[in-house]
Amino acid sequence: MGFDNAMWHFDEGVIGLFGQWNVYSTVLVTFLIGIVTYHLSTRTEPDTHPMLLARQAQGSPVRQEGESPVYRSRSAPHGMPLNPGLDVRDPGVSKWAKGRDGDLRDIWRRAVGGVPETEAPTGHAAASAAASAVPKPTVGARGKILTSYGTDSVVETSLEDITRQINLIGQHILDQGGARVAIYLPNSVEFLASLFACSFYNMTAILLPFDQKDDAVLVSMLRRSAADTVITAPGCFPFDTVVQSYPALRQLIWVVDEGSAHLDWNEVPKGMGGSVNVSTWQDVVNDAPQAAGRELPPLEGQSQPRDVTIFWEAYRDENNESAATSVSSAPEEMVRFTSGNIVSAVAAQLFAVPSAQRIGPSDLFLPADSLTHTHTLVLTLAALYSNASVVLNSVAPRAADLSMATRGIAPTVIVASPSAALATHNEAIRLLGNGALASFFLNWQTRALTEGGVIPAATSFVSRFFDSARPAVGKTPGKLRLLYVAERAAAGTPALSATVLSNLRIFTGARVIYALAGAKVAGAAAQTAFYDYRVAPGKYAPFGSPLSSTEYLVRSKGSHEITDDKNEGEIVIRGPSVVGSEAALGVIGVIRDDNTLAYV
Repeated sequence: MGFDNAMWHFDEGVIGLFGQWNVYSTVLVTFLIGIVTYHLSTRTEPDTHPMLLARQAQGSPVRQEGESPVYRSRSAPHGMPLNPGLDVRDPGVSKWAKGRDGDLRDIWRRAVGGVPETEAPTGHAAASAAASAVPKPTVGARGKILTSYGTDSVVETSLEDITRQINLIGQHILDQGGARVAIYLPNSVEFLASLFACSFYNMTAILLPFDQKDDAVLVSMLRRSAADTVITAPGCFPFDTVVQSYPALRQLIWVVDEGSAHLDWNEVPKGMGGSVNVSTWQDVVNDAPQAAGRELPPLEGQSQPRDVTIFWEAYRDENNESAATSVSSAPEEMVRFTSGNIVSAVAAQLFAVPSAQRIGPSDLFLPADSLTHTHTLVLTLAALYSNASVVLNSVAPRAADLSMATRGIAPTVIVASPSAALATHNEAIRLLGNGALASFFLNWQTRALTEGGVIPAATSFVSRFFDSARPAVGKTPGKLRLLYVAERAAAGTPALSATVLSNLRIFTGARVIYALAGAKVAGAAAQTAFYDYRVAPGKYAPFGSPLSSTEYLVRSKGSHEITDDKNEGEIVIRGPSVVGSEAALGVIGVIRDDNTLAYV
């Protein structure tokens, strides 16, 4: 009887429902089905689990008086050593043996040799790579070295030709008694070749910030670094002033463009007494036999490369918002990085990118900031080690925004200055306008990033709304997939907000990695996680967690006292990528609830 009564009530309910059905019922049910279908068809899994973003670093179980706990990346837990190098395995060495940390020479050897067999995907890894958005390299795949001269002119320099330049220039400087080589060049093939020549031929490389307005500053940097050789370009180097003010200069190598190659650049001006040996890069390379310099020096018997000296241009800018975070600043700080500092930072950047998104031969890498900045240099070396193609543009570091820096090329990975990134964002916001519809769609896309945890698809209806405001980054819009930006601690660069970074992800369709760089830290001290799209409250965007080569803490400074429930003080970075293994950055920071680092 109970079952019969239940069926009778069910039958009555169905009859009652359809007896009252009308056109409004049809519209409401259709609308409901449409909403459910839309959410089921467009739903995507977040790029990473939210719990992985809730605690991005591990704090030490104890702390020292006046200091916060020491925070490390989850990939380098306490009790284990931080990443010291590239783990290079020489030919014939067992794959089970521990590899060498490596040095700058191994980076160029890897660039010339291509992707090794041990890193090519096979079996299940190959199937996973095929499903990934980033194509995985095959054995022996190599990148290219390109130079962009404008909207239509891109010239490739073969890796074999660059190897020849490395050998011939390095041997020439060595034969002339050079030991400390100042490189005063814009981003160029000759810049990279000079750096590697110093590494292979055991000379100290001194990277001078290019285009100095004050000759006295340039002379001061040469004197402080004790340079005996300068590699530079005509028109930007005050030869007469330098020789008169700095008599220790013994050798000068001009890098001459094709339009000026017919002139006699070897002539020493009268009154110099012939104390400076002047030659041109082109003469050194072209006068040697074609078969000379084709092979790199052997591994056996080589000593550790000498240091790389870099000048950190720091200054206090009262009109800059980021200057409020400064504790101290110096006009120019000369820092000597060991090869170990640099390769540790390179290895950390390689490890910071998930394997499915690693930079490889299918990428075109553009350093749109000066290579004399260690953050840009380390990422460029990481791109070379990953066998990515690298395009160099001498004017890109001085470009106002990313659209100007990428004319004529289609990069997939860019390193940009904070000012260029901010200018690109502001121009996109201006083109988008301040209307209610623009704000609605911008908030919609922001929620897709922060709540959905995915980069919005460029082909969606909402994304197409931003086409008119989208910055023209490269000649192939939408190809950019990764943008690196670094705040330079105590250097007066504009500190970006989390909203600016989120908007850049929406406008460019690329992931934005925001880092904190310091004078004595090779590469980055900390940087945002690859899949972290959250918009944190506050004036300044957080810098994320430490890399596998660094650890950080904050130390009491002035009115900023460390307590059990307040981690706010001067930022201190430790690790193998730091000069002297520890450096205070001279800025006030705070450890956030997710254990990431940020300005106060």
